[in-house]
Amino acid sequence: MTDIFRFMPGDSPLLISVPHDGRAIPDAVRKRMTATGEAIPDTDWHVAELYNFADEIGASLIVANYSRYVIDLNRSIDDAALYPGQVATGLCPEQSFAGDAIYQTGGVSAAEKVQRVLEFWRPYHEQIKTTLDELRARHGHALLWDAHSIPSAVPRLFDGELPQLNLGSDSGGSCAAHIEQEITAVLADSDYSAVVNGRFKGGYITRHYGDPDNDVHALQLEIAQRTYMDEKNLSLDEDKAAALRVTLKAMLDRFQQAASK
Repeated sequence: MTDIFRFMPGDSPLLISVPHDGRAIPDAVRKRMTATGEAIPDTDWHVAELYNFADEIGASLIVANYSRYVIDLNRSIDDAALYPGQVATGLCPEQSFAGDAIYQTGGVSAAEKVQRVLEFWRPYHEQIKTTLDELRARHGHALLWDAHSIPSAVPRLFDGELPQLNLGSDSGGSCAAHIEQEITAVLADSDYSAVVNGRFKGGYITRHYGDPDNDVHALQLEIAQRTYMDEKNLSLDEDKAAALRVTLKAMLDRFQQAASK
């Protein structure tokens, strides 16, 4: 085990990744932060708790322990923009989604970025790669579900209110079309507003590991936080979460069923 992430192995072909629910910040980093930085407002609050049924469906689960403000595990180490022409939040963010400073003075030096990659980014990604390789060897295919959430409205990042469920497959590049279609059908039958490959098409994890030609299928689900929590006080709404888990389970069950055909 490691303090960088929690990992729970499963016996199905599915790995669920939760890279942005971490809250930990090293003391040396925290001392340099603004009040906004210390508050980590851009956390994917309670997402690991949403997927607390992972063991019931045989899925492996990896959950980051450190905040995305330390390092964003869903960005490439070259810090390339995911969506050219739109606001980029960065590998080691220096501004919040709202544009507020995360550090009191200065930011994160190139040398510090390298150190954070070695200490936090590489272990998480090495675990993903090792797990997917093992799953594909054991089952003939591997499935990766990258689990995220975001406030329903972030004017600096997108216009208006986000649909409740936002599925991304890198516009079909990270997952076979017939599998994506099966999961889209689950969304269509749900009580939630949904979009596929809208504002969020999948980040680095989905794009890097998804390789349908070699039997690795990856999808990202970005959930608007009003769907399962109180966005004002950041508390989990147990009733909403329980209802959402029904749809999440249905999506993940269909993911596994479609991939086995």
